[in-house]
Amino acid sequence: MAGEDGLSALEGRPTSVLIADQLRERIIDGSFHPGEQIREASLVERLQVSRGPVREALQRLSQEGLLVSHRNRGVFVLDLTINDIKEIYNAREAIELGAAAEILTEKRADLPGIAKSLSGIIEEMVPLVAAGDWHRLSEVDLNFHVAFVQSAGNSRLSRIYSTLAAESRICMVNLEVSYPRPAALTEEHQHLVELLVAGDGENLRRAIRQHMRSAITDLSASMLADKSHQHS
Repeated sequence: MAGEDGLSALEGRPTSVLIADQLRERIIDGSFHPGEQIREASLVERLQVSRGPVREALQRLSQEGLLVSHRNRGVFVLDLTINDIKEIYNAREAIELGAAAEILTEKRADLPGIAKSLSGIIEEMVPLVAAGDWHRLSEVDLNFHVAFVQSAGNSRLSRIYSTLAAESRICMVNLEVSYPRPAALTEEHQHLVELLVAGDGENLRRAIRQHMRSAITDLSASMLADKSHQHS
């Protein structure tokens, strides 16, 4: 299976956490495709470990929502629908709005440092946009949003957001989203930073909502086009 090609045998004492980390990255980067079955026996052979840690790793990823277990059929990579996209981005919107509120009320003294860190991530986007490297750009794009939420200093928001970010990456990678507005991408993110630094909560909330709702529109259109292509 293509998704297993990037896996490597574990050195030292194998643990379910190490196995889950490898599998998670292969799922997120698109090596394992949505709906693809993850075969326990194949993983045992590829990773050269016993079944116990592999089974625990699969259970962990199922709890995270990246894998789905079907009784008497096996374990499969999450296959997202348009409704899933809406739920993911609506949830991301809610968390980012919450993070923005916490930053503006609890982290005002840290705003210069937060802005510098976020702007540094935006700078990474510039050459990727120029090169049309959508795969890497999707990763950096999500790094920005993860860092934004982490800046609030709320570990629970960050923990919830990490799963949503992983699901978002699965959408972006497997739909081969090519960013319909690439020239505006860095400006959109920089605008969020500027509103944050200015303490303009009202317009920051508006910009976050618009950013997420545009993503729903773009990803939904890509999914429909992808399904249309598959059936043509």
